[in-house]
Amino acid sequence: MAKTIVDILTSKNLITLEEGVRVRKEAKEKKVPMDEILYARGISEIDVAEAKSALTGYPIKYLKGVAIPFDTLRDIPEESARHYKIIPLGRHEGYLAIGMLYPDDVASEEALKFVAARANLPVKIFVITPGDFQNVLQEYRSLSGEVTKALGEFEKEYEALGEDIRIRKPDSGRIVEEAPVTKMMAVILRHAVEGMASDIHIEPTRTNLRVRFRVDGVLYTSLLLPLDVHPAVVTRIKVMTNLKIDEMRVPQDGRFHAEIGSRSIDFRVSTFPTAFGEKVAIRILDSETGIASFPDLGLEADGLAKLEEAITKPYGLVLVTGPTGSGKSTTLYAILQRLNEERYNIMSLEDPIEYYIAGVNQSQVRPEIGYDFSTGLRHIMRQDPDIIMVGEIRDKETAALAIQAALTGHLVFSTLHTNNAVGVIPRLIDMGIDPFLLAPTLIMAIGQRLARKLCSDSRAAVPIGGKAKEIIASEIKAMPDAARKAAQDAFASGNIYQAEVSSTCPKGTRGRIGIFEVLTMTRELEKIILEHPSETAIEEEARRQGMLTMKQDGIFKVLKGIIGFEEFLEVV
Repeated sequence: MAKTIVDILTSKNLITLEEGVRVRKEAKEKKVPMDEILYARGISEIDVAEAKSALTGYPIKYLKGVAIPFDTLRDIPEESARHYKIIPLGRHEGYLAIGMLYPDDVASEEALKFVAARANLPVKIFVITPGDFQNVLQEYRSLSGEVTKALGEFEKEYEALGEDIRIRKPDSGRIVEEAPVTKMMAVILRHAVEGMASDIHIEPTRTNLRVRFRVDGVLYTSLLLPLDVHPAVVTRIKVMTNLKIDEMRVPQDGRFHAEIGSRSIDFRVSTFPTAFGEKVAIRILDSETGIASFPDLGLEADGLAKLEEAITKPYGLVLVTGPTGSGKSTTLYAILQRLNEERYNIMSLEDPIEYYIAGVNQSQVRPEIGYDFSTGLRHIMRQDPDIIMVGEIRDKETAALAIQAALTGHLVFSTLHTNNAVGVIPRLIDMGIDPFLLAPTLIMAIGQRLARKLCSDSRAAVPIGGKAKEIIASEIKAMPDAARKAAQDAFASGNIYQAEVSSTCPKGTRGRIGIFEVLTMTRELEKIILEHPSETAIEEEARRQGMLTMKQDGIFKVLKGIIGFEEFLEVV
């Protein structure tokens, strides 16, 4: 009787003779491979793979941490891979590497002959584990795999179009309307949305077309495509966005809407001419994930309570400040969503409108035709508003109008570019706002940054030491009494957390959270503004009143294990 993997495992004392007999019997009765019975009895995939290797003479190939390039997947169609339990591993000098789950399967011989003939290379067989086989199958459903299928179709049709079409600039929708390009774009958009990306960058280089996704504020290369597809891809985007297809010399902006699964999503598009062709940036505007609730913003209990109180005021000015990409718009949208009731007439001026909120009258400014923030704000005042949101205060005129609106019985929200909340007051005064107008008008200033959150299910605890210990201890010492006790208790544990890559969290982080400082106006601060409005004096008084600075808020989140210490240093 021919040897089996059961015999090999028995000879290695991994199973007993009696167990071997039972495995053979059970596999015959259930009409399943002996592998499945062995796995159910606790024999590891590696032990079974080693037994198969010893039985067939084929070497083992472990694929943990090995990425299969999307070009490689073309060598074996997904349907064949699933049916014959074979996967392509890559082309090497002189042979095509093939991974097999059942290397002794006679039925796979014809499939292997076909693969070898199509690749014009002999095949070299490797034994693989079921886990590795399933992981590679997933690649067929990944961004690379799905685009590969569409790309194969595109190349066939591209060749059929003729040389004159291929070398001509895309002055019509002929290429773009081909189904493969449509599929390619649909797959890219879907994977970006499902991967929680905020932006898609499609960038031509000297050698290829690079597709990058921005996830949690960081750009990652997700796909490399042949440069030949660039004109078709860009044209397809322009068709969807109603941009000028034949205009490639100047930037263009547009917008389109799409249904991704059960979600209704807006996409904001910007094209930009580069040395190698037009670059396209696509901002994903998903109202389901883009408009955060108050608790999701990341404000600590005291800051959240202060904000809740501020937005109940009948009039006044609330400013959110921070650099570009710090989440200011997210905070403003969360506020508008909270205040969105039938009894209020809420109006906004935005550049651009990122998310549409039902019940809010949103207007897009257009400086090229003279409709800017200051002009729009004048017209809003004639619309009987209760609550006004101005996307950004950029100049003295807009600042003066916002102050005037707040003084005349309106609740006004806007953003400003300063490093922190305290810097709002000197900045407005520098813009020409009189201190005696600012003091009674400004209700609150919120400074913020965004930091990547650690995955709670895969983070790793590390001892607090060296520079981290020194910085954390210093910030705890300077914290307000209310926060210091909680921070000291967390510090006493002796550990903080850092990102840990895992199968459930491939990047070690997932999502972002705000780091805040909240400055509320008081009589003491009003007095300082009127007498000596320096940033130092304002900060000292704010700290005396119990304001948690951005650094302190960041340290708090480090001690709680919400963000890593390295991320804190990078962001704050």
